[in-house]
Amino acid sequence: MIQIDMENGWVSETTAAGEQRYPIGTAEAFSVISKAWLRSGWDNKYVYSFAWMGRPVIQLPEDMLRIQEVIYQVKPDVLIETGIAHGGSLIFYASLFKAMGKGRVVGVDIEIRPHNRAAIEAHELSSYLTLIEGSSTAPDIVEQVKAQIKPGDTVMVVLDSCHSKEHVLGELEAYAPLVTQGSYIVATDGIMHWLGNAPRTQEDWSWNNPKNAADEFVAQHPEFDNTQPTFPFNEGNITEMVTYWPGAWLKRR
Repeated sequence: MIQIDMENGWVSETTAAGEQRYPIGTAEAFSVISKAWLRSGWDNKYVYSFAWMGRPVIQLPEDMLRIQEVIYQVKPDVLIETGIAHGGSLIFYASLFKAMGKGRVVGVDIEIRPHNRAAIEAHELSSYLTLIEGSSTAPDIVEQVKAQIKPGDTVMVVLDSCHSKEHVLGELEAYAPLVTQGSYIVATDGIMHWLGNAPRTQEDWSWNNPKNAADEFVAQHPEFDNTQPTFPFNEGNITEMVTYWPGAWLKRR
């Protein structure tokens, strides 16, 4: 149970271990409030209310801003994203690459619906995009993605298709070898592991989720660290992301 007293400026959280009370201006209070906000946002489908340059982008705004920070740091020549949906995140990445003067996007989806493909291909940033239809873990699709990478390219990968642990592990095994030193493969939507009985969830999400896949992968692949990227600017008290992507950031050593 969470209680927020705005008048007196404190937040309390009661768990099986007892009650903890924090001044509202502390990082601990912010963490408690943020977790409640994330859960409420999930229940209200908050992320289904944004677009980027005309295309729906079903992502938490902070996650998009944070990945922008990483993209600007890494400056990939190729960003591969599995899971296209309406194409908003593809257009977001393409707009960054246009502004940066380098980079291109490869999007993979098991089904690119005709109306989404038509809208993406008609977009003014479509020249930055390559769309590949098919299962992201199918060997022939992986080979098509590899063919988009030129010798010497810096590569970053974002996994946002099927979020089952088995599928994400398959994607990690398939695409992690493409990630260049100092770059990332990002296993999104690990929030699934603590949503409990929220709407649109499944009983097995406590273990069957991208975060568990990322943890297992890193345990078997010492060439990757699971570490949150450092904020490039921070004059506040908060050092942890407010995110749908906990445990997502796998950086190649």
